Amino acid sequence: MAPPVDNIDTLASGLSSYLNRDQVNGIRRAYYYAEQAHEGQFRRSGEPYVTHPLAVAGILCEMHMDPQSLMAAMLHDVIEDTGITKTAIKSQFGTSVADLVDGVSKLNKMTFSSRAEAQAENFQKMAMAMAKDLRVILVKIADRLHNMRTLEVLTPEKRRRIARETLDIYSPIANRLGMNNVRVEFEELGFNALYPMRARRIDAAVKSIRGNRKEIITKIQTSIEACLEREGLVGRCSGREKHLYSIYEKMRSQRKSFSEIMDVYAFRIVVDKADTCYRVLGAVHSLYKPVPGRFKDYIAIPKANGYQSLHTSLFGMHGVPIEIQIRTEEMEAMANNGIAAHWLYKSNEDLPGNAHGRAREWVNGLLELQKHAGNSLEFIENVKIDLFPDEIYVFTPKGTIFELPTGSTAVDFAYAIHTDVGNSCVACRISRRLAPLSEPLQSGQTVEIITAPGTQPNPAWLSFVVTGKARSNIRHYLKNQKVSESVALGRRLLTKALAGFGTTIEELAPSNIDSVLKQTQIESLDDLLAEIGLGNRMSFMVAQRLSDNDELSAVDAVEESNRQGSIEIRGSEGMVMSYAKCCHPIPGDPIVGHISTGRGMVIHTEDCNNIAEIIDDPEKCVSVRWDPDVKGEFSVELRVELENQRG
Repeated sequence: MAPPVDNIDTLASGLSSYLNRDQVNGIRRAYYYAEQAHEGQFRRSGEPYVTHPLAVAGILCEMHMDPQSLMAAMLHDVIEDTGITKTAIKSQFGTSVADLVDGVSKLNKMTFSSRAEAQAENFQKMAMAMAKDLRVILVKIADRLHNMRTLEVLTPEKRRRIARETLDIYSPIANRLGMNNVRVEFEELGFNALYPMRARRIDAAVKSIRGNRKEIITKIQTSIEACLEREGLVGRCSGREKHLYSIYEKMRSQRKSFSEIMDVYAFRIVVDKADTCYRVLGAVHSLYKPVPGRFKDYIAIPKANGYQSLHTSLFGMHGVPIEIQIRTEEMEAMANNGIAAHWLYKSNEDLPGNAHGRAREWVNGLLELQKHAGNSLEFIENVKIDLFPDEIYVFTPKGTIFELPTGSTAVDFAYAIHTDVGNSCVACRISRRLAPLSEPLQSGQTVEIITAPGTQPNPAWLSFVVTGKARSNIRHYLKNQKVSESVALGRRLLTKALAGFGTTIEELAPSNIDSVLKQTQIESLDDLLAEIGLGNRMSFMVAQRLSDNDELSAVDAVEESNRQGSIEIRGSEGMVMSYAKCCHPIPGDPIVGHISTGRGMVIHTEDCNNIAEIIDDPEKCVSVRWDPDVKGEFSVELRVELENQRG
């Protein structure tokens, strides 16, 4: 972490290393504009308020961000905390800066009914802002980072709230954007603020064993360096010390003791080229015995955030467990800076991992989740699953690679391919064998999805799908299906009611429909039909208004509607009726009518298991029989049992 920027001249000196004089002067002008706008305002620490935007700009300077982002950093609180408008900023600094400032401002204060809803809504707004310009989130991350560095002046309650939000949202976002340095600082500062006693205990424990560990680390490091020299390989090897929050999380999630976690010694080897990484891997595998199944190649298949490296675990001297990461200098920079490397190394167009492109893909995925989510709480529930899970890599039969969270199933895979594939999947083959859709996938498997037209998502899938995309699409489909069923039922009810007035929906005058929609304050005819189907409006009353016939009585209308065709079931007169899909009753079967909310009367066979518990309840089931003159076609269910015999 670079020392904080305490004045505009220090910042300008840093900016001049990669920006020209006119660009630096533009940022100076933004600073003086912010200084004047915030005049008389102070931070909780007693410092002038302008020291905050100056520090935020200093953080972005370390990332070598563009001039517009730095000007937006200077002005990011101006709209919210002063009387200056977006239009005024646009006239002074241009559209791009004004849009960035507006984007960051919209991520700030709003009032909600609960803390969870506020957090969820803020994240939803963040996703929308990121979709317009990824630089918005970088300015917001820098803003949060400076606020975390200056938490000590706040009350304990406010410190804990901000730290919790940082660990829940900002740290995973930094991780998802590949910004490892920022993520680590968020986690360390958040951990200290949220659990100060735990942080102190773990810190003291780490310091107490540092001396003993140093000797072992030096021995292993020396042996690795000697091995590389023998093989003629150039690279720098260093020991990696685990961060406090990382230790705490592993103790909590893996239920391991402090000593179990600290018994593993971690090293990183940085080399010049990608092919050298694999040669170094061979060298360390010849030096120490590798642990089977613990090698991961993130160079060939980068992580979702663009991270690239080779990971391997070894049994070191005296059986000491060792973890080694091997990567190039560019991969090291990308691992630490992530999406910020897009600006930090803009001279190199072909950066490994392409974190910027992957971040854009992720944001587009967020927008799709948002479109299908019922509310902000459902949205953030889905996003938290996807923010940064452990990943598996599976293949389509044509060899396309898909990254999915650990524990994903074939249904998650189907939705990752396309929403239509997910909605219509009926079975799968995992590595050429038929498997249940609920079976968790493993890295390296080839998955083939079998689809069928006319099928639809099963509500039971929600009990085993893992990805937010699958979960939100299934819920969205089922929600729409319920609406469409209500519309269909409403149409049948209204058609039946209109028959009593001697007309049909198609024959209604458009002016009558518009008039009724205006009176009922309903937007469309489908919405009106859904209201009827859900039982919120009486079909006869709506039919009377639509037909413009106030003279016909309800009894006359029902009798007339019943004369409009043959009645298949005696006892269902005046009701909308459907046949149960579970038992497929056909004429001649003993039957019973189940009064179902939203579906009218549903006809079941008397021995149907689905109504066994309610068949004797007069409020839920009624006695009905087939009309002797019933005609038509009925669906039946056939059960075929095959016996496999030789020959």
